[in-house]
Amino acid sequence: MKYLFSLLVVFSLFACGETKPQGTAESAGSTAAPAQRVANTTPIDPPRIEVQVNGLTGGEARLIGMYTDQNYLAARATVDAQGHFVFENSEGYKPGFFFIVLPDNTNFQIMMDRDQQFKITTNLGNLAGDLQVEGNLETQLFYENMRYEAVENPKFVDVNQKLQSVQQGSAQYQQYKEQQDALVAQRKAYIADLQQKYPNSLFVSFKTAGQNPDLKDIRNPDGSMDSQAQVAVYRREFWDNVDFSDVRLLSTPVISNKLKRYMSELTAQQPDSIRKAASHLVDKVLDYPEYFQYFANWIMLQYEPDKTTLMDPQAVFVHMAQNYFTYDRAFWSDSTEIYAIQLRAHEMAQSLVGQKGPDVRAMDPNGNMRAISDIKSPYVIVYMFDPNCDQCAIETPKLVQWYRQWKSKGVEVYAIALNTNDQEWKNYIAKNGLGNWINVHDPTNKAIYATYFVDHTPEIYVLDPQRTIIAKNLKVDQIATVLERDMTN
Repeated sequence: MKYLFSLLVVFSLFACGETKPQGTAESAGSTAAPAQRVANTTPIDPPRIEVQVNGLTGGEARLIGMYTDQNYLAARATVDAQGHFVFENSEGYKPGFFFIVLPDNTNFQIMMDRDQQFKITTNLGNLAGDLQVEGNLETQLFYENMRYEAVENPKFVDVNQKLQSVQQGSAQYQQYKEQQDALVAQRKAYIADLQQKYPNSLFVSFKTAGQNPDLKDIRNPDGSMDSQAQVAVYRREFWDNVDFSDVRLLSTPVISNKLKRYMSELTAQQPDSIRKAASHLVDKVLDYPEYFQYFANWIMLQYEPDKTTLMDPQAVFVHMAQNYFTYDRAFWSDSTEIYAIQLRAHEMAQSLVGQKGPDVRAMDPNGNMRAISDIKSPYVIVYMFDPNCDQCAIETPKLVQWYRQWKSKGVEVYAIALNTNDQEWKNYIAKNGLGNWINVHDPTNKAIYATYFVDHTPEIYVLDPQRTIIAKNLKVDQIATVLERDMTN
């Protein structure tokens, strides 16, 4: 049974700036770009994007914008029999990345800043390759770079393959390494030239943000490569090329791509690492409201306890709620939403892995008070179930069988019944043979409130001899592995 409420609705190769066509790109359902707090985004002239696609013979074209990893419909235009159409908008478009989607759902990409009067010409059979633009520097730079990368990327692939084919440290390896270093230097010089020529360009800001840090040569005392230290430094420097004062980047794919890679690939998927990585990033953008809102919401939703397989996702939720979803920081939420998040974080915070397990004292079927603190067995399994829960009907018999095998090894089960009444609870105990372990029920829920958090039943917590929580969110067949590992440490 599900207990966790939904959090909140948020707007709901170029390194990390890689883009992918999105088909019709209208699934987000928006008809206007999200509001952005950025100065001087008013178009220089009334927007008019004229497009000529030779070979196109009619239909409707769409202009699809982007905000983080979401798409929205920015405009529609009717295509005439000669493949000509015009997007016009009296209010202008938010600077960023756009798809022009043709009637057959093929598409090509453009970038816009404040120059929003321009003309594009291309051919239906080779949309990107034949594209020419007049009056739009951002799109011009975008396609010039695309053609540059088409020439340069195969060189990198070739030299990398050669490096992998020879022994590290050999003369041939050194030769290929020098070739690779020369290619890297050329690419850096190319980007530096763009930065010098077009310092205020959206494309240049986008391209710069997508550049990854150099992998540092960090050695162990024995001379071997310290890969762990390399990754740590790489992760720490991963955002150094991003100008967080440039809110236009949120309307390109570079920020969402970097965020996903940083949190999902460069960060170990366990709560302590996730919390540290999240704070390192979110603390960087506390003075940049749009980035702060996006990062905080994305991380909170990515690790929502109901949607992740982490051992203790509640630890991430609690960390984000206590540090960022507060009344003084979460400016995008109203007080009711913040109160609900803080309340739920309070409920979760009492039963995180690594903390002392809360004591529970409640009535057993015979009317006697039974407490976890009274249990003498070294290990305690706190089992929380609902007699009407379908998954409980599967896991409860497994736990009964498991308990018969493990009770003699120093394990006790403390089973807490939820969402039931006295007679239904006692019938469930008798029907499923639960009488050999400790059963308790508190119809008021006072005994268990803010103790062991439950998002789904059944819920299993494992307490060690010091009554520290060493595991949670388990299936019955995972308990033995946890206990065996702890017993051998």
